[in-house]
Amino acid sequence: MPRARATVRDIAAETGVSIATVSRVLNQAGNVAPQTRELVEQAVERLGLRAPGPRGGQPKPVAGAVYVRCPYVLTDYFGLIVSSIAETLERHGRQLVLNAGEAAQHTQALARLTGGHGLAGAILILPPEPSDELVQLQARRFPFVVVDPRTTLPRDIPSVSAAHFAGARQVTAHLVELGHTRLGVIAGPREWLASDARMGGHAAACADGGILPDAELVRYVEPTTEQGYRAAGQLLDLPNRPTALVAFNDKAAVGAMQAAAERGLRIPTDLSIAGFDDIDLSRATSPLLTTVRQPLQEMGRMAVSLLTRLLDRHEVEALHVELATELIIRTSTAPPN
Repeated sequence: MPRARATVRDIAAETGVSIATVSRVLNQAGNVAPQTRELVEQAVERLGLRAPGPRGGQPKPVAGAVYVRCPYVLTDYFGLIVSSIAETLERHGRQLVLNAGEAAQHTQALARLTGGHGLAGAILILPPEPSDELVQLQARRFPFVVVDPRTTLPRDIPSVSAAHFAGARQVTAHLVELGHTRLGVIAGPREWLASDARMGGHAAACADGGILPDAELVRYVEPTTEQGYRAAGQLLDLPNRPTALVAFNDKAAVGAMQAAAERGLRIPTDLSIAGFDDIDLSRATSPLLTTVRQPLQEMGRMAVSLLTRLLDRHEVEALHVELATELIIRTSTAPPN
C-alpha cells in the first residue's frame, strides 16, 4: 500500500539519491540525469508524494532547445513547414536542433529523446515511427507535437494537420460539378492516415453526386512524380479510361500530366487532372494545376504554438488541430469532352 504522506526524505531513501536531487526533480529543474529523473518519478508515483505546486501561482517554463525531426528531403513541401517552425521558434527565443533527410528514417531517434542534452521538447513531422513508439516517448513525459501524423494517434498526443477529408471532398465535388462521372484516383500509401481521410472525402463527394466509386480506378502509390506517372499510365490504358484524375499531391499530378501527354491526351480537353498541396510546382505546369491548398506554413506555426504552451505548462484543451484547406481552381480541369 502506498503511504498517504510520503516526504522528500522518503523518496531519497527509496531511490538512494540525495534530497537535493529529489527536490530538483519535483520542481522540474534541469541538471538531472534522465535515468535518475525516471527513478525518482517512479518512486513518487509508487509512494504517493505529490510534486509542489508552482510558486507565485505561475508555472515554471521548461528551458532548452526544440528538436525538429523531418526525415525527408526538405523540398518545397517539407521545407515550407520546417522554415516556418524555425522562424517561429526564433521569435519565441528557442533554439532549433534539426534532424532531416531520408537517411534519418533509419535512425532510432525517438528512443534517444529525453529532457537531458539541453532539449525541452520536439516537433515530429510525418513521423515514420509506429504509434507505439510515440506512446513510449509520451510515457517518458517528453513534450512533443506531431505535424501531419502518418497513423492514428491517441487522443492525448498533440497534433496538427490539414483538413484532408474536406479538401479531397472539395476537389472531387468540383470535378463532379463539371460533369465527370468516371474519376480516377492516384491515392497515397494505404497505411497513411491522410490517404484514408482523402479517400473518405472522395467517396463522400461521389455519393453527393450520385456516383458509385469504382475500385478499378484507384491506385495506391508513394506520392512522387515517378509513381504518379506510373499509376496514371495504368489508369489511362484501361479500356474505359477515366475522364479525370485526382492525385494525392501535386508531384503525382505532374507525373500524371506526363503520362497523359505521352498518350496524346490534351489537358483539360481530353482529361482533367487535379492535385493537392499547392506547392510552387502547381503554378509551373502547363496548363496550371487545379489543386487543394494546404496551409503548410501555418501548420508549422501552430505546432510551435502548441509546443510552447506545453513547455510553459499552460493547459491545452485542443490537442488535435485541423487547419482548413482551400480549393484552387486553375486551368487543368474542365467539363468532359
